[in-house]
Amino acid sequence: MTTMNYAPHTTQAVAARATGLSKVYGQGETQVVALNDVTVNFNQGEFTAIMGPSGSGKSTLMHCVAGLDTFSSGSVRIGDTELGSLKDKQLTQLRRDKIGFIFQAFNLLPTLTALENITLPMDIAGRKPDKQWLDTVIAMVGLSDRLGHRPTQLSGGQQQRVAVARALASRPEIIFGDEPTGNLDSRSGAEVLGFLRNSVRELGQTVVMVTHDPVAAAYADRVVFLADGSIVDQMTAPTADGVLDRMKAFDAKGRTS
Repeated sequence: MTTMNYAPHTTQAVAARATGLSKVYGQGETQVVALNDVTVNFNQGEFTAIMGPSGSGKSTLMHCVAGLDTFSSGSVRIGDTELGSLKDKQLTQLRRDKIGFIFQAFNLLPTLTALENITLPMDIAGRKPDKQWLDTVIAMVGLSDRLGHRPTQLSGGQQQRVAVARALASRPEIIFGDEPTGNLDSRSGAEVLGFLRNSVRELGQTVVMVTHDPVAAAYADRVVFLADGSIVDQMTAPTADGVLDRMKAFDAKGRTS
C-alpha cells in the first residue's frame, strides 16, 4: 500500500502533528501493526474527526498523539514539544497543562459537585481558573443552574457537559474526545457535539474526536479516515451522508480484498 501523507504544507498553525508514526504490539507471529507510518496534522482552531472500521487504529492514533500511549517509531509534537523526548513526569505535566480530554465514560468524581469537577485539573495543578473564561465556558454548555449538583443528580447528557466544560476550562492547546457521545441518546449527543463545534468556532479551540458515527463526524471541519493502521482518505466540510458513503466504500473494499 502507498503511504499517504495528510500533513500538507499550510500557513495555518498546527496544534498537533504526527510524523511517520507507527505502533506495533507483540513480536514474530503474534505481531500486530496498529499504526503504520501515519503522518497527519491537526490544525489550530479546527474540529477534526477520526473515523475507520473497528480495529483500524483510530483510538490508537488519538492515544499516541495525546500522550496516553507510547509509540514504536516516528514522532509526535504538541505545539513545539516533541513527546518522545519527555520523561514520565514531564509528559504528565504536558497532558495536564496543554491537553483536554473527553471520554465516552464521563469520568467525573461522584463526591464532587459539577463546578468542583470542572475545576479539578486546575485545582490539582495549583492554578486558579480564569473566572471570566470559566463563566463563558459554563454558560456555553448551559450548566449555570447545575453547578452545585453532584453527578448522580445529573442526566448523562448533563454529565458529559460537565466533562466538556472541564476539558475547556483550562484553555488547553488541544482537546481530544474518544467517542464522547457514545453513551448518550441522540438529542444529548447532538447537544454535546454542538458545544464542541461552538468551542472551535466561537472560542478558537482545537478539537480532535474519534467516532464511529457519521452524524457525529458531520459536526467536524474535516474527517480523517483510517484503515488497517494507515490514513487512506480525508474529507473537508463533511456531511453525514457523505461520510456514510465513504465508510461503506471502505467496507466493500475490505470484503473484496
